Amino acid sequence: MSAANLADTQTSRPAASAVPVGPGRVPWQREAIGIVVGFALLALLPLIFTDSYSRHVLIMVFIYAIVASNWDLSLGYGGIFNFGHIALFGIGVYAYSLLTKLAGLDPWVAMAASGAVAVVAAVAITIPILRLKGIYIILVTFGFAQLVMQIILSQSDYTGGTQGIVRIPSLYIFDHNMVRDGKFAYFYIALALLAASTVFLRAFVRSRTGIGIVALRDNEEYAVSRGISLVRQRLITLAASAFFTGVAGAFYAAYQRNASVEVFSMSLGTIILSMVLLGGTSTIYGAIIASFVLTVFSEAMADFGAWRPIITAVLILVVMLAYPGGIVGMLKSAMAVFSRRTSARKS
Repeated sequence: MSAANLADTQTSRPAASAVPVGPGRVPWQREAIGIVVGFALLALLPLIFTDSYSRHVLIMVFIYAIVASNWDLSLGYGGIFNFGHIALFGIGVYAYSLLTKLAGLDPWVAMAASGAVAVVAAVAITIPILRLKGIYIILVTFGFAQLVMQIILSQSDYTGGTQGIVRIPSLYIFDHNMVRDGKFAYFYIALALLAASTVFLRAFVRSRTGIGIVALRDNEEYAVSRGISLVRQRLITLAASAFFTGVAGAFYAAYQRNASVEVFSMSLGTIILSMVLLGGTSTIYGAIIASFVLTVFSEAMADFGAWRPIITAVLILVVMLAYPGGIVGMLKSAMAVFSRRTSARKS
């Protein structure tokens, strides 16, 4: 059953009825248990990796995972080639920096406000692409990212221009010294943000709105004919993918205590997009897994110098050629083979 037909089926039922379970979809109870177990295991990592550098790498993994998984919502589920997504991360970085350093806002309040600013920016991106398709969406969203970067460069009195902003106020937890705890507190804040983002994204894609978004992606003409609003769904999709992306940007600024236009660079955008594609689109979890794989693999290849990005690119190509569904597709194939062999042994 396609997403469009599934959306058609659910529109004929009363609003109070449960969202129908699509073919191959894991029941939400089982998925909730998996999320709890998975993040509980991640919470034990500081007990294994006790040095600051390893925890720093894991914190960066969590930040990348938030941005990549939210990009998967608009790109994978929504089918919107939003190349302005990385700009939402940069907007979160600068919104937090300006709100805390210039406006004197409390860091925690500023972090939430940065997510709201990113949502407003996502709405601004959506307006010019409401009726566009394909390459035109890519051009407009990419142009938006460049426009934001140029605004930041031109307003150097406030943003520091090419020099960026330094000594940004960091987060706090009562009187706890977050500078000298071996990045212990920052690790758990980043993990909590990733957990909240993942729960939100999975609940969103399993909702009726999520089904409508996928229906538009799979068969736009049919979905629109059944009463699903293209304008409304695009707006909701990009806005939903923006909040935690902006919050991740704010956390990045608080953690690094500096902001620069490098957060708008194509290199960072390429890395995040590689995580989405390598993990497998329309999964959310794939982007998170790929964030671990690419970040850790890149750090392990640090001694290879200029060969590191080449080796990483080859890894991505090999996985994508062998398994177009990415890492998640590879894991599903492995589980299917294991299941068949187990069934054969029992028979």
